[in-house]
Amino acid sequence: MYQKYNTEALVLGSYETGESDRTVALFTRDFGLVYGRATSVRSERSKMRYATQHYTRAFVSLVKGKKGWRLAGATALLNAGEDTKGVAAFARISELTMRLVRGEEHNAYLFEVLSETHTALMREHVEAFATIEIVCVARVLYALGYLSAEALETALFTHTAYMGEHLLEAETMRDKLLASINRAIGETQL
Repeated sequence: MYQKYNTEALVLGSYETGESDRTVALFTRDFGLVYGRATSVRSERSKMRYATQHYTRAFVSLVKGKKGWRLAGATALLNAGEDTKGVAAFARISELTMRLVRGEEHNAYLFEVLSETHTALMREHVEAFATIEIVCVARVLYALGYLSAEALETALFTHTAYMGEHLLEAETMRDKLLASINRAIGETQL
């Protein structure tokens, strides 16, 4: 008998397998980045169909088998918003995260960063989506060890919130953040 794990997750992407199956890239609260096979999720009668769409926050049930993770259930908590700029920004963040994170590793800070960013970008009429994206990318790189908080001399890495004063601080040091991000991404050689 296999054990079922229940956890909150963000759907970062997916690819189709078989006639109606899909392998979903999930960044989970408890296991980090996992790829779970969702059986028959592309059929019209699937209950998990909407919970496994790209850029959705969901509560998922996972089973670890011999051939990897299998998605046993999913319930959507927050779907992608209507604002195309916010969704596009989160799509770029998701792509970068999938490129940089290798293997399953619990990273609570990184999950909170992605979760708070998802909430901030999926609201209606997000005005500061570009600043939110820059701060999130810097926090992702910091969480993975590519940036140091001391080098930037900022408190942006001590929390995961996107309040007005935090965005104002990020706007004042935008050029320094962008230079550090570009240098760190270049050094990853990915």
